[in-house]
Amino acid sequence: MKKTGRLMMALVAAAVIALALQGRAIAGFAEGATAYNNRNYSLAYKEILPLARAGNADAEHLMGLMYYMGRGVQQDYKQALMWHRRAATRGKADAQYVVGAMYYTGNAVIQDHKQAVTWFRRAAEQGHPDAQQVLGLMYRYHIGGMPQDNVIAYMLWNLAAAAGNANAAEQRTAVAKKMTPEQIEEGQALSAAWRPGKPLPRTSRTGG
Repeated sequence: MKKTGRLMMALVAAAVIALALQGRAIAGFAEGATAYNNRNYSLAYKEILPLARAGNADAEHLMGLMYYMGRGVQQDYKQALMWHRRAATRGKADAQYVVGAMYYTGNAVIQDHKQAVTWFRRAAEQGHPDAQQVLGLMYRYHIGGMPQDNVIAYMLWNLAAAAGNANAAEQRTAVAKKMTPEQIEEGQALSAAWRPGKPLPRTSRTGG
């Protein structure tokens, strides 16, 4: 239970950090994102809303962010989930990660770890390092119906660490102490062979 509690706290913190960084990621599209980056949230809302309503995934994601953080609008997690889910179904990895986090924590939706796994996996398979890091935790601690599999966790943390996720690097080091050389070798091989856009393995040969 303590491990699960720590996982939830880490996930919430990671989600907030990831959300705070999204403005920079979208800074290439139109005046709305520029206004958001300049903290002119009322102008950002005015510019972004028509694009989001028209089905632009980046705009939908930014609208979700604004509602999640209460920037330019009254904070509303249900609206945040709605906009992020729209972007997520269009394949926006950042939005898929946020939807997964909201299902994991039960934020504006009934808590459902299996749904969280589904959305984290979709983002992770696009190479999203935060999603890979959290999915690794779910494999490590047998959460959301995931088999306990240290090799898959190691693989995911290896990928996330290579993309700069410091938590994943620490978790990889910790789990390696509980693994055999054969398991570490398999985890290294799996991460070396994988490329974004490919399905992630669901189980390993040498197991947990």
